Amino acid sequence: MASVQITNALTIDFEDWYQGLEIPYNEWGKFEDRIERAGDRLLAILDDNDTKATFFILGYVAEKHPAIVNRILEAGHEIGTHGFSHTLIYKQDPSLFQQELTRAVRFLEDLTGRKVLGHRAPFFSITKDSLWALDILGELGIKYDSSIFPILNYRYGIADAPRFPYTIKRGKYEFVEFPISTLKLAGLTLPISGGAYFRIYPYQLTKQAIKSVNRQGQPVTFYLHPWEIDPDHPRIDVPRRIALTHYFNLGATERRLRRLLRDFEMAPMKTVLSIDEV
Repeated sequence: MASVQITNALTIDFEDWYQGLEIPYNEWGKFEDRIERAGDRLLAILDDNDTKATFFILGYVAEKHPAIVNRILEAGHEIGTHGFSHTLIYKQDPSLFQQELTRAVRFLEDLTGRKVLGHRAPFFSITKDSLWALDILGELGIKYDSSIFPILNYRYGIADAPRFPYTIKRGKYEFVEFPISTLKLAGLTLPISGGAYFRIYPYQLTKQAIKSVNRQGQPVTFYLHPWEIDPDHPRIDVPRRIALTHYFNLGATERRLRRLLRDFEMAPMKTVLSIDEV
């Protein structure tokens, strides 16, 4: 019997190169914006491969560069939210998180005329210390979240969280969690979802890991940032633990991404989860 082809979720954490470097939000104004050129390059790559994705767009980026948001929408991609200031949620108090996320969601909805269905936390920072954020997602009408990483990392993770999509119930609210994808291998849980892992691992390892999950009948969520296909973006002095992953092997990203889009069926997250706008 022929195996059924699994459609995986292609997701873009749409932020500029300096916004994921743990630089305080109030210092961002001194850095060069490259999000539009990187975003347009990414749109061209996706168009070349006739592939649609979910773009989790940072609120700060949307407010500063609304034209690129409209180009993403016009190209047929899904618009989700990545919060506003790319701050670790567990370092915020609930009222500030709610204020920022409301601002980000409402701006995107007003700009696009579409309901924002999906959310991804900056740095995947919904952890056991910030589960209260799930209540706020429910209050804002989010239909699915993709923030919980079932590993343990110095910045994120809930090691014992489910590895595949599941329903979250928080009081009167209910939505789907599509966790960041992992592979179980020899008793270890390995991250395989993209980003720095996509640049660090040999491509064949990523390919075989995704195939392994798909053989279990499960989709993978793959993520990427626009700056990862912009290897010439500025290099600045940041802590070594950040620089090692942020700048590693950037020149290989576009070539590997094009191979990935040829090797796998990809679609926006709402399509994979069969979630409709209501």
